[in-house]
Order: sequence, then structure tokens, then C-alpha cells
Amino acid sequence: MRKKELYEQVIAWFQREMPVAETELHYENPFQLLVAVILSAQCTDKRVNLITPALFRDFPTPEVMAEASPDVIYSYIRSVSYPNNKAKHLAGMARMLVKDFGGEVPETLEELVRLPGVGRKTANVIQSVVFNKAAMAVDTHVFRVSHRMGLVPASCTTPLATEKYLMKYLPAEVVPTAHHWLILHGRYVCTARAPKCDECGLSGLCKERISQLKPSR
Repeated sequence: MRKKELYEQVIAWFQREMPVAETELHYENPFQLLVAVILSAQCTDKRVNLITPALFRDFPTPEVMAEASPDVIYSYIRSVSYPNNKAKHLAGMARMLVKDFGGEVPETLEELVRLPGVGRKTANVIQSVVFNKAAMAVDTHVFRVSHRMGLVPASCTTPLATEKYLMKYLPAEVVPTAHHWLILHGRYVCTARAPKCDECGLSGLCKERISQLKPSR
């Protein structure tokens, strides 16, 4: 099957089976989403959603968070992974938002990655979810699913290479949703360990699954 045809069939399946696909992080505005995404690095969305209500209640704006020390922020986020680093990142991020961006979350990749704790993946999430831009954030789920499915070749060994390859074949208008399709599929079906191939509606298109089912000679 040609790559273009594979993408068309995968997109059609997701559009039919998962017409609504959104982030599972809880937030009410761009600042809250930025905080939540920084906290979600190497941590589950479920854990982040447990701690953010109190954090958002007491630090509702960049201006308020900018006045807090990392030690104070740490007391709210201690149950996430790498809380010391993330507390420093949140404090620094809030201060830069206030100082350099008038308290508003910027929308370009170049501006976003200037913020402490914000790498390309986080910046792409913000661009995609907040600003509906064609930006593909490649996390562990997107990387795994796109490789298993054969959407990207084995030569794409980094998240950046995977991102660029996916962007070659995904129509711009579906990129923001496709990011969530791949994440949710990887989180609940195409899991890292014991993927649920027998339950997967994409197994007939999946490169890895097809290779597993080929009779041995």
C-alpha cells in the first residue's frame, strides 16, 4: 500500500470512530493549559488533573504565579514527576510571561520555546490546542503508534524526524485533531506493553501487526 493511501485510510477510520478527540488535561484558559502541559512531562494526565485544581485556584494568572517562589509552587506539585525542576520552570515561565509577553501566552514556536520548561513538544501542544495551528506534538504515544502503524519509517529515530514526516502526509486541517487521535489510541489501545491488537480497528492496516501474522517459512 502506498503511504498516501495508508494515511487516507487511517484518517478516515479515526474521523469515523473518534470524531471528537481532545486533550484529557483539565484547563480553562491558555495559561492553565501551559501549566498543565509543563507538569505532564513524564507524568500522567490523571495525576496532573489531581493537583491542578488547587494550583489554579491559588495561582489563577501569570501575575500571581510570578510572585511565588519555586518552593511555594513545589508544595502544590510535589506528587508529579520531577517536582523540583517543574516548580522552578513554572515560576520562571510565569515571570517571563509577565515581563516579556504582557501576561499572555504567545502563539509562535519561537516565542513559546523561550519559556522555561517549554520545549518543542510542549510548544506544539499549545499551538495546536490553543491556537488551532497545524503543529504536531510527538510524545511517546505518537512516536510509538506512528512507527508501529508504518506511518513513519524506522529511519525516523527522533521525535523531530517523526514530526516532520507526519507533517508531510497529514493534511494541515486534520493535524490538531490527529495529534489527539494518536495519543488516545496509544494510551488506551496501542499501549507500550500488551497492545490490544485484537480490539484495534486499525490492525488490518498496521505494519507491525501484519508482520506478526505472516506465516513463518
